Formats: sequence, structure tokens, C-alpha cells
Amino acid sequence: MAGAQSWRTYLCCVGGSAAVEDDDSTPRRRRIRGKDSPRSSSRMSFTSLSSSETLSPEDLSLTLSGSNLHAFTYAELRAATGNFCRANYLGCGGFGPVYRGAVGESLRPGLRAQDVAIKYLDLEGGTQGHKEWLAEVFFLGQLRHKNLVKLIGYCYEAEHRMLVYEYMSFGSLENHLFKSINGALPWMTRMKIAVGAAKGLAFLHDADPPVIYRDFKASNILLDSDYNTKLSDFGLAKDGPQGDETHVTTRVMGTHGYAAPEYILTGHLTAKSDVYSFGVVLLELLAGRQSVDRARRPREQSLVDWARPYLKHADRLYRVMDPALECQYSCRGAEVAAIVAYKCLSQNPKSRPTMREVVKALEPVLGMDDFFPAGPFVFTISVEDDKVVGVKVEVEEKKPERQLQKHKSHQDRHRQKYPNSSIHAGIVLHSREGLVGGGGDYTDAIRRQRRASNNRQEKGA
Repeated sequence: MAGAQSWRTYLCCVGGSAAVEDDDSTPRRRRIRGKDSPRSSSRMSFTSLSSSETLSPEDLSLTLSGSNLHAFTYAELRAATGNFCRANYLGCGGFGPVYRGAVGESLRPGLRAQDVAIKYLDLEGGTQGHKEWLAEVFFLGQLRHKNLVKLIGYCYEAEHRMLVYEYMSFGSLENHLFKSINGALPWMTRMKIAVGAAKGLAFLHDADPPVIYRDFKASNILLDSDYNTKLSDFGLAKDGPQGDETHVTTRVMGTHGYAAPEYILTGHLTAKSDVYSFGVVLLELLAGRQSVDRARRPREQSLVDWARPYLKHADRLYRVMDPALECQYSCRGAEVAAIVAYKCLSQNPKSRPTMREVVKALEPVLGMDDFFPAGPFVFTISVEDDKVVGVKVEVEEKKPERQLQKHKSHQDRHRQKYPNSSIHAGIVLHSREGLVGGGGDYTDAIRRQRRASNNRQEKGA
């Protein structure tokens, strides 16, 4: 109990911790202090918390007294998930299994009835797992932003460590971008996700003291039913450098393919390390490829190494763009996003922009709608006695707007590289009796034409 008592004494000195909020609707207030005055903090530093030898559940509750987090019991969360039944199992990550559950006023007065995601820490990983659990509680307990996942509460009871989050119905960006069976994410949806994620990182970097996320990647970006973006998994987050410090020296942790090169080489961590990781995810959104893909040719396995040289050349950008988009994206917007990604992925951290600068550069892309109109091919099918006797092809070309002329090569190159792409043909079929049908009927008509031609050849023979 000696350790616990000393921790309470420390808390009395620094005072309670109130959640820091930012909704982007009002300018952030900045403290003005004298040259020699000590730096004031709007939240407690996690470094001091994690260095404490003993932190009991009571100490943690006292530390987060102003955060509005709920301390749940193991029995309550077991009931909320139906005894952690298989039907409520959502998946499993490095942290442990995740279950869907439901909470409401029956558990805590004033708690809104809602679905939640409950992460159950696997303590077999040793003390590192507990530290990551503690980091998530600490950072998300004090920081609130519309682009950070909301932590509703936690369980800290005996060997049980759980986190209770708002339920994000659309899962992760990784699943939508690389594992979806429902088609490719539209261009504007991708850019909406990128801007939301950038705002979340910018908020963390502007916090006092600043927060370095350290594990920014597609699987940690969660989406709701409107594709609003929220960052999750703060287990590797660190307090950023303060005062005259330029970096934080720490053990290298993160995910291969997303970590900044200087951080991997030296262990020196700065906010610009997060900027690099954002550049990787932005590039994934542009290309529809994972940061590392061992199934590709050796020179294309690292997405950054392969794609970055193309990003600053508008006439070569088509090689990077996701073919699943089928050229349905703003060419001006793609060029802006590519340049932002190029700068974020600079080998020199000082050459990378801040996340506030990234937000400012990407937000206008959401208003760029210079999509190419797809000029349809009109097929007129002549049919006699249920046999195709003639096919006439007419191309109804729509001239692009004058401001799009300089981007015309984007579509030309896409047409050459993907000649069978459906975006190049809006198919309408006509017979002598009128409309026959759409693309599926066209395929059937061509098959009938081929069969009729083969029959005539056989009769002639």
C-alpha cells in the first residue's frame, strides 16, 4: 500500500484530469505563459503514470475522476456479451479477443443504451499487454474528439483487463479496402476517410502535451455507417517531446510497412513519424494496395518504394491509381492527394508537413468533382426470327469540359491499360422492336450472333 499512498500524494499535487475536447468547430485556445514560467498541462503525462510501481484500480479511478469513464465489473461485462458467446465474437487482434455487447442504464444511471465493442486483454503476453491496456485507458480517458473512438469504460478486476468502446458498425478501413466483397470504395469515400484520419492525428499532435500515435495503419482506422473515421488502438501511443526536446527515444514498436525509416533506425520518435505513417495509408487509399504485399513481384512488394517516384508526376500517376476505381475519381484531387502523400513519405522528417498542413491541403479535394463523363457505346442489334443479323455500333462521345482537357490523358491511359473496363462503355441495346436490354443482354446477343454465324458456316459447308 506504500506505493498506492505515494501515488495518491502525487495526484493531490497535480489535481484531477479533465478530458480535453476538440470538435474542430472552434479555434483551440492556447495558453500564454511567460518566458521562464513552467509549462502548464491540460492533461497528465502518461510517462509519469506508467512509471509508477503500483497502480491499484482505486488509484486509476481517482486518476481519471474527470473523464466520465465507467469502471465495470467482470460480471457486468460477461452479462453484456452473453457470457462472451461465439455469436458476439467480432475477431481477435494482438491485444486479445473482441466481443460485441450492449450496455445501458441498467448497468449505470445515465448510461445511454447502446451497442459496444469489448476488448478482452490476453495477459499471457506479460507486462507489455498491461501497459498497452493502461495506455488506452489513460489517453482515451482524457482525450475526446470526433475522429477518435470513444472509450466508454473499462474493467480492472483481479486478472481481468477489458476496454469498452462505442461500436463501429462498418469495421476497419483495412477490411473495406483490401478484403471487401461489396466492390471498391468510391473515390470520395476514400478521401473522406483520409481527411477524418488526418484530423484525428492533428488533434493528437496539438494536444498539451502532444501525443504521438505510433501505430497509424489501415486496421486501426474504424468506420461508422456513414464512413466517418475514428482512430482506435492507443496501446502504443506515447507522450511527445516537450520543452527543448526534439524527440522521444523509445523502443521501436509498430507495424512493418508503416513505421518511419528514421524511427526504425534510431528509435527517435517524433510527430513526423506519424506523418510518414499517414502517407503510407494515403498511398494505400490511392493505389488500393497494401503497404507490403509479398505476393507481388520483388520490386513492387513495398508499396512506398514502388509508387513514390510516380506520385510527383501527373502524367505517370495513372500507374499508381487503383484500377478498381475504373477512372472514376477527380484527376485534380488525385494529383493533390498524391503530392501530399509524396511529401509525407519524405526520407527527411523535417521535410514532411505537419498534420494540420495535411488537413488544410486535403480538405479542398472533397469539393473537386471533375469526374470524367463516360461516353456510352450504343449497340443497335438487328434481329430476324430470333436471330441476330446485324450489329451497328455508335459511340456517343461527350466532350469534356475545357478545364478537364489537360487531364484527358488519365482516361486515355486507363482505356489503353484496361480496355475491357466497364467504365468505358455504358451499353444500351436496341432491336427493331425497341429496347433489348443492358450489359447482360448484350453479352447474350453477341453469343447468339456467334451461334448464328457458326450455323450459317456449317450450312454453307
